[in-house]
Amino acid sequence: MIPLTVMYTRQCRPLSIAAILDVFESVNNAMLRRGETPVFDIQLIGAETEGLLNNKYHILNVDNAADARLILIPAFNSDYGNLKEMIGANMEFIPWILKQFGQGAEVASFCTGAFLLAATGLLNGRKATTHVLATYDLARNFPQIDVQPEEVVTHDGGVYTSGGATNTFHLLLYLVEKYCSREVAVQIAKLFAIDMDRDRQNYFATFLPSKDHTDPLVANAQQRMEEQYNKSATIEEIIGDIPSSRRNFVRRFKHATGITPIEYLQRTRLEGAKKLLEKTNQSISEVMYNSGYNDVKSFRQLFKKGVGLTPKEYRDKFNVIRAN
Repeated sequence: MIPLTVMYTRQCRPLSIAAILDVFESVNNAMLRRGETPVFDIQLIGAETEGLLNNKYHILNVDNAADARLILIPAFNSDYGNLKEMIGANMEFIPWILKQFGQGAEVASFCTGAFLLAATGLLNGRKATTHVLATYDLARNFPQIDVQPEEVVTHDGGVYTSGGATNTFHLLLYLVEKYCSREVAVQIAKLFAIDMDRDRQNYFATFLPSKDHTDPLVANAQQRMEEQYNKSATIEEIIGDIPSSRRNFVRRFKHATGITPIEYLQRTRLEGAKKLLEKTNQSISEVMYNSGYNDVKSFRQLFKKGVGLTPKEYRDKFNVIRAN
């Protein structure tokens, strides 16, 4: 059996723990029904006093945990503004994770659990994703990570991450397929009614840029872009008189927000276009002009690249005033 450890972190999201356990229990039960040995030997480790979860799982203290081959870090039960606090509350797990990884274990995080995984350093130089509303904070706080906001699942050198909410199941299915077989993964996907073909999460995202920094120069630039994004102006025209060299300003801006000024303006414009597609019946050309673009072909390409859908596909999926 494969030693699988689920980390019962402080302030973890109960639904995340439940989903993880449900999937791997279902795999073991499927094996039993086929007259085969269960695949996973599941243990939970926690930072608090040892006890029982649902009168079924004995939660071991991290100091007493057995070695693992696969470690799963659940999402945190928090909003996206206090993830640093969640890391601080769970620092004692980090040495154990690093020790296990050094011995050959693989590590996977789900949703905002990526922040604790990031704190281990194992994501440095690797691709990673998290909940769409937390990707900017991940990039800002851990600049050595190659954050992939659009990805549902990433896997890089024995380290895995997933996006938020139902994207958890896509990583779980990926792991089931790897450690069991495609056949078992399909069986579990049918059991949980999960579409295995989703490969993007960015069309669920809302651009909520970081503003909890203390750099007035950056704050001024952010305000200008948010007020003028719908004008066909370049980034230089909008912030050209900012009293700083271009190189220094870009460095400060990226440090404060996690992205460059050009990316910020682009995402602001795309967010404006998305809102028009959701809440108006403006034509695609009107949406384009009213969100700061002036070339239809370029707009369609940028929208598809940034959102994961064409403007028409996005409207068909999310428009709230469909004609009767």
